[in-house]
Amino acid sequence: MHGSFNSSDFPHRLRDRLISQDHPDYDAARALYNGMIDKRPAWIVPCADVEDVIAAVNHARTHDLLLAIRGGGHNGAGLGSCDGGLVIDLSPMKRIHIDPKSRIVPVQAGCTQGEVDAAASKHGLAVPAGIVSTTGIAGLTLGGGTGYLTRKHGLTIDNLVSAEVVLADGRLVTASEKENGDLFWALRGGGGNFGVVTSFTYRAHPVGDVYAGPILYDIAHAAEIMHWYRDFLPTAPRELAVFFGLKMVPSCEPFPKEIWGRRICALICCYNGSESAGKEAMRPVREALPAPLLDGVAQMPFVSLQAMFDPLLPKGLQWYWKGDYVDELPDAAIATHIEHGSKSPSELSLMHLYPIDGAVQEAAPDATAWGARRARWSMVIAGIDPDPAKAPALKQWARDYWAAIHRHNKHGGAYINFMMDDEGEERVRASYGANYDRLVAIKGEYDPLNLFRVNQNIRP
Repeated sequence: MHGSFNSSDFPHRLRDRLISQDHPDYDAARALYNGMIDKRPAWIVPCADVEDVIAAVNHARTHDLLLAIRGGGHNGAGLGSCDGGLVIDLSPMKRIHIDPKSRIVPVQAGCTQGEVDAAASKHGLAVPAGIVSTTGIAGLTLGGGTGYLTRKHGLTIDNLVSAEVVLADGRLVTASEKENGDLFWALRGGGGNFGVVTSFTYRAHPVGDVYAGPILYDIAHAAEIMHWYRDFLPTAPRELAVFFGLKMVPSCEPFPKEIWGRRICALICCYNGSESAGKEAMRPVREALPAPLLDGVAQMPFVSLQAMFDPLLPKGLQWYWKGDYVDELPDAAIATHIEHGSKSPSELSLMHLYPIDGAVQEAAPDATAWGARRARWSMVIAGIDPDPAKAPALKQWARDYWAAIHRHNKHGGAYINFMMDDEGEERVRASYGANYDRLVAIKGEYDPLNLFRVNQNIRP
């Protein structure tokens, strides 16, 4: 695919920054967040500005190069890279502007969530996004975006005002409710199928200190807590986010040494408000449930909560993801979760249920491309470990767990950021449900030759 090309074939503005397979920085530049995936692109192009992106897109199209787009490089399936083709690396594009009066936040696509958090927090604001600050804001947004502020303020895409997009034909366009509205609709959940988004403009919300942190319980209480959590969440104020996990206590600080390696269930909580209001919102948790092994909920800056799990999840770990949208959590499903969640093959492996109720469900199912407005949770099963030798065990556990629980999940689809690259077209179709046919039509309009296909692909 790339044998007849060398650096002189590229536009002049790109040549000095090209990273080819013989470049001394090649291995570092191609390394992905998911260490289980090893790809060898022919070229990596760190783009400094929109003009670089346009030049790279035009070159890939003209020379029929396989093209991948990398923002933060966090994609679990490794879809920010490719074998033998061209990678557009947006990570040098880091500009963020905060308008504290309008609460409008333009962000370039190379930013991480933590960089956006840090800039917005200086003004007492936050953009609703995910829960790991090293995540790239671009991929998170294009997939939908769920996190601690979702129940109150909706998905990340529900707070997207506009986007600047380089299309397959090299044009730069703005997508918003008023301009290219069909493209704007598709970008909000449709992934990287429609172009290279070089910047996003978000609506931020007031967030300062939050009453937040994990509460860890022995696995023996998991069924009781899971039943309680299912019934409690719809009654909780929207300012309170609680996600549920089945996992193990990592054998490291800051966890008390006496519980290292214990199998647990966890409630990870965030109340956006004062400590006194947070304690009142959390009172049912502490009154109804057994004594925890650890109650780590305290008043803290929102940015501290966002970065809390970063040290446990450095770049280069082995990851294998399986996801589902969850409409209901019947007793039989809870029993299946406990059975398989109690057999995780490593301390970092986990199952999480992220709430997608509240404000998410106020929008119509076809308001954006994102296809699960009537689900209650986004589930992820993730086999995680630093040792490559454990990769087969991680995959087997995640696949077995998912196969057992999937029959209880009627939706059929999953959050695209929790899907590997072996899911298949039917899973992608199921993830968008009734919105899929419209996405296909928009893909045919904006990318008829499927230049942007290294993704959870929507085929024209």
